[in-house]
Amino acid sequence: MKNEPLVSIIMNCYNGEKYLREAIDSVINQTYKNWEIIFWDNQSTDKSKRIFKSYKDSRLKYFYAPTHSDILYEARNFALEKIKGDFIAFLDVDDWWLPHKLEKQIPLFKDSNIGLVYGNLWLFFENKNKKVIYRKKILPSGMILNELLNDYVIGSPTYVVRKKSLESLDYYFNKSFHIIGDLDLNIRLSIKWKVGCIQIPVATVRVHGQNISLLNRSKEITELKTWYNEIKFDPIISSRRELNQILLKISYLEIMQGILTNGIKKNFFNIMKYPFCFNKIKLIIALLLPKFVVKKIKSY
Repeated sequence: MKNEPLVSIIMNCYNGEKYLREAIDSVINQTYKNWEIIFWDNQSTDKSKRIFKSYKDSRLKYFYAPTHSDILYEARNFALEKIKGDFIAFLDVDDWWLPHKLEKQIPLFKDSNIGLVYGNLWLFFENKNKKVIYRKKILPSGMILNELLNDYVIGSPTYVVRKKSLESLDYYFNKSFHIIGDLDLNIRLSIKWKVGCIQIPVATVRVHGQNISLLNRSKEITELKTWYNEIKFDPIISSRRELNQILLKISYLEIMQGILTNGIKKNFFNIMKYPFCFNKIKLIIALLLPKFVVKKIKSY
């Protein structure tokens, strides 16, 4: 343990009592032992504090937010002020890690040019009690800015970031983002740093219908537009043709949202104008299916 660098694990919580123990236990059960949990309680009103403090482990450190924040990545920045580790990871209270996650990821940082390491993950659909792998294809590694612009694949509970690489940025998380803060951070990191990858799952994301990303699709669209309008002026990113994929993603999300709120007829021509790709196939299918089925496909 003395030779293992300290990993600071940020766990933001607001009324997370339902799944909290499973998340904490998944950290305690890591085969890699030199870590600390920075538990940022965003003024929870349930039993989250009591659950967390029931663990008698000095590596679990509790902090109560002086004010409640409605923005996740603003709260993450507050928690980052409390870390002591050379590496930083993030775990939401409704997700969990696999036991060998840190043991597999930390050795990749022996390459001093690697600023971030991520991995594949499992998606656990709670209502069906079904688990599926996130990506079956080989995930990218190295200098992967273009790949991430084209297809962002870094799951929030899977990545570990080198503290020095985080400090090389102009700012940490964009405190105005509630949905896409990880995307913004990791794309900015990938401009300067190599990215390592563990191809097998290292974490599990629980899909339960109350996930922030599922409940805030309109907010996601707004944040992506804001992000695109800011990042397109970056001298490195502006020259990448892959940046256009962000516009296509925004368009896809808007059309799908439009189908659910305004119906098929008002979105027919938008679908026809959309470039042919896998997402267009999904949009065409959405034209032919009942709305409740579309909602299930969209959340999936």
